[in-house]
Amino acid sequence: MNWGAKLVLGMAVFMSFIIGMVVYMFKNHSNDALVEEDYYEKGINYDKEYDAKSNTLNDGATPEIKQSQSQLIIQLKDAADYQLTLMRPSAKEKDVKSSGKTIGDENLIIIEAGSLDKGFWSLKLEWRSNGRDYLFTKDITI
Repeated sequence: MNWGAKLVLGMAVFMSFIIGMVVYMFKNHSNDALVEEDYYEKGINYDKEYDAKSNTLNDGATPEIKQSQSQLIIQLKDAADYQLTLMRPSAKEKDVKSSGKTIGDENLIIIEAGSLDKGFWSLKLEWRSNGRDYLFTKDITI
């Protein structure tokens, strides 16, 4: 085999590699945890999110988060209806969503942490209390 044939064969192998990578990337795009399905809608509604974060800071309503080996306990200032999302950046399918009302006079939200993987989680808590919307986000390690 002369050098011209080797050059053509090398180019064909390289082009096959590039085409394979493109197909792989497009195939895995749907599993990407960094891409939001409703990206533009979230952009339009950003003012509501900003106001909710401002309410949390201005009203001194930042939740208190405690961890034990089996539970994640979040205490709010007042009784509220909440939506909690625990997002695992490394695996979108492991995300945990919970909603409901706070428990007891201490206004607690209790999440069983025993079934959660150890490591980095992103916590997003939205709640409505006394006619106002609140939003709190924090990165935690379980």
